[in-house]
Amino acid sequence: MRTPQTTTTTTLDEQPISVRVKLAAAWTSFMFLYAYVDILNFFTPGVVDDILAGKVFEFDLSQTFSTTALTLVAVPILMVVLSTTLPAPAGRITNLVVAALYVPVTAFNLLGESWLYFYGLGVVLELTLLAFIVRYAWTWPRTAPQVARPDRETMRAQQL
Repeated sequence: MRTPQTTTTTTLDEQPISVRVKLAAAWTSFMFLYAYVDILNFFTPGVVDDILAGKVFEFDLSQTFSTTALTLVAVPILMVVLSTTLPAPAGRITNLVVAALYVPVTAFNLLGESWLYFYGLGVVLELTLLAFIVRYAWTWPRTAPQVARPDRETMRAQQL
């Protein structure tokens, strides 16, 4: 005779994720999108020819252009580290300010582009991540001030 089998179902443990980790993950995702949109842009007809002719979009390739491009990519990269290492008040403000500054920078990428589906998707995804960053930073959890309790030694000394 066969005995019925019992199935045990367990619930996956949902560990809370700190706001610092959420911010670092969002900046990492943003940085990858930002870089990959530029990398995949090389497959757009005429782009490589323009680069070989010394032009990117409307800009001449120069040390100034390259330095600006590096800065624009370096900021999100640094935000991954800063989101996890700055003290909470500074981290919150830094994330709010930098994410807000990147909204117009991100939207600028749509100007003059003929491949609107490609760039439109990239911009929408990047703006969505920036919105998450602003939300996470804006709603950064707060803790109530802790009331200091005297330890046993202090209490004994006071009773004597």
